[in-house]
Amino acid sequence: MEFIYSFLFAGILCLIGQIILDNTKLLPGHITSLFVVIGAALDTFSIYDLFVDKFGAGAIVCITSFGHLLIHGALAKAKVDGLLGLFTGMFSLTATGITATIIFAFIFTISDIALDHKYATPLFICIR
Repeated sequence: MEFIYSFLFAGILCLIGQIILDNTKLLPGHITSLFVVIGAALDTFSIYDLFVDKFGAGAIVCITSFGHLLIHGALAKAKVDGLLGLFTGMFSLTATGITATIIFAFIFTISDIALDHKYATPLFICIR
């Protein structure tokens, strides 16, 4: 039953995002940012933790979970370090994901440039 709940939660979030995309002038980047902010707002009031407990991976995999992790880390670090902890703790739970994204984006960009020779010249110009 947990799989069904996870699937339904993530599917409903995707449905909401698609409805917003189809019926407004917002671009996908705006909707992604909106979902991150919604996840952060829900975690501020400890509502998103209830979603994680009920829906499991369906709530953790979605982009709203990124906002949840940002606020969760910031609030946990703020309890230890005070106001400075709000800024330093924000990326403590998400640092691995952000670092992996940057590294993989770099690797895929370089591999794409190596395979497509028409983009190879500007890379060598930038390196020199």
